[in-house]
Amino acid sequence: MFILVLGGTGCIGSHLVEELSAHHHRVRVFSRKAGQTAEPLPGVEYYPGDFADPFAVAEAMQDIDAVAHLVSTTLPATSNLDPIADIQSNLTNSVHLLQTMQATEVKKILFVSSGGTVYGPTGNLPIAEHTPLQPICSYGIVKAAIENYLRMFHRLYGMSAVILRVANPYGPRQGHLGTQGVIATFFDRISKQETLNIWGDGSTIRDYIHVTDVARACRLALESDTSSCLNIASGMGHSLNDIISQIEKTLAKTARVHYSDARKFDVDKIILDITKAREILAWVPEITLPQGLQNYWQWLKEQG
Repeated sequence: MFILVLGGTGCIGSHLVEELSAHHHRVRVFSRKAGQTAEPLPGVEYYPGDFADPFAVAEAMQDIDAVAHLVSTTLPATSNLDPIADIQSNLTNSVHLLQTMQATEVKKILFVSSGGTVYGPTGNLPIAEHTPLQPICSYGIVKAAIENYLRMFHRLYGMSAVILRVANPYGPRQGHLGTQGVIATFFDRISKQETLNIWGDGSTIRDYIHVTDVARACRLALESDTSSCLNIASGMGHSLNDIISQIEKTLAKTARVHYSDARKFDVDKIILDITKAREILAWVPEITLPQGLQNYWQWLKEQG
């Protein structure tokens, strides 16, 4: 297949491009910053452009068989600061993308949604895909809205849409600015002996999945004939305090931690049920958390 990867220079996107290339797919990357997190790959086409520019997106879509939509201009922790900007830059532009796909007769799309935010607070763990969505941050609300537009285009126009609700991804090339990527941020702060600021008492539980497992799931979804919504996660939960403890062991350093009042938009526990992905894609995560933490630390050391 000839696949257009929107956001193909980000953490997940760059790993997906490598995964697709390794399995002999032709790849075109559309991104504002070509080579942002990884060196450009031979044989891959790189189109610099802004997702907000429908003409640039349409040009990049010429001769394409499928689209992988990994673009997001906001983060869960900051999306509530300006919900209108979140709607305009992500929801509106995603609908423009679907209209462009319809006009150019591109019939297949993979959308990376958020398993960490679309479900919201729920007492049913692990969380299956049929669980009613009740997101409590703009990021999750917009992701859920994009999912609904994908279902609309599938039903009305026959577009094949695979939605992957990815849990908390981590791994090489992830930023560590403190607004996204708990593991990357914790590694950075603990290695520098800087104080970690934790919202709440550290008991918040999340489901962490290594980025190469995510990239493999994306590739399998693109290769499949399914139009489904699938959780992509480890299927196991770890508290923030547990993550800190494991990183301390990896680094052989003690963390300095400051606990603050919990935030209202943080869900207490999120663990995803991955049964459906196992059945439909024959996918299971291969990298355990200890292996993934060691892998990330090795990558960090190689960066100098």
